[in-house]
Amino acid sequence: MAFTLRQLQYFVAVAEQGTVSRAAQNLSISQSAVTEAIKELEGDLGVALFDRHPRGLAITHKGHQFLRHATKILADVSDARRTFSGDAATVAGRLQLGVTSLVAGYVLSDLLARYRRAWPAVQVSAIEDNGDYLEHLLVGGELDVAVTVISNLRDRMALQAEILEVSPYRLWLPLGHRLVDAESIALSDLSSEPLIMLTIDEIEESTGKLLAALGTRPHVAFRTRSVEAVRSLVATGAGVALLPDLVYRPWSLEGDRIESRDISGALPVVQVGMVWRRGSVLSQTARDFIALAQGQRMQRGR
Repeated sequence: MAFTLRQLQYFVAVAEQGTVSRAAQNLSISQSAVTEAIKELEGDLGVALFDRHPRGLAITHKGHQFLRHATKILADVSDARRTFSGDAATVAGRLQLGVTSLVAGYVLSDLLARYRRAWPAVQVSAIEDNGDYLEHLLVGGELDVAVTVISNLRDRMALQAEILEVSPYRLWLPLGHRLVDAESIALSDLSSEPLIMLTIDEIEESTGKLLAALGTRPHVAFRTRSVEAVRSLVATGAGVALLPDLVYRPWSLEGDRIESRDISGALPVVQVGMVWRRGSVLSQTARDFIALAQGQRMQRGR
């Protein structure tokens, strides 16, 4: 039996929420319906998408691989429906976007691809820079919309923001690390570990505040602006890293040599969202982009 779109929606919801109960709550359906859909999907694919344990579900390597395809299929279906909802292909104009470094390859790329498929006649320009400068450009009217980390948005009086994704911090460990099989990992367990620090967006600031709770100065073994450098350094045993879950890619180069684990206690989250100038008259192209991004978030939450 071929899998259905509903099964894909339920699978994506469980993968994002981490438990069947939270996914069922977001979908407004019973837990048994979600559980049965996942079982049927695994049976059709012939692979285990999740590892079951007392605390919930952990997505498997195969599950991560299939998640890419599932989210793309759902996005393509949404695009196909939008094609027949109006005269999207005839809409022209310009769209000026801003994006921060962390968001560019992990959130904006998919949104941009979908926007260009839906409105091919619109000329899109995007600039990557730090959050403060993008806020300056938005207030000055030089950008229509920015997709950025909004957890530390400065000028909330002049700018309007909407959350697209909330990503918790998790610990990256190389295979075979002493903490990989630990029942629970606390921040204090990291006090003697060499740390690989990502320095883009708010990551270094948030990680520093988090580790300050240890009462000791953490040993930062390497600072870098490259997520791929962090991935390689952790995979080869140079250290551990605390990073938002949105950049975890076990199917990427050397990603299958990294384990991602929860940290006990209250950790910060990274909020990724859209930002535009409060009270401004948005162009049709900007309104369409915002609506597409809102639709994608609703699709994932269904």
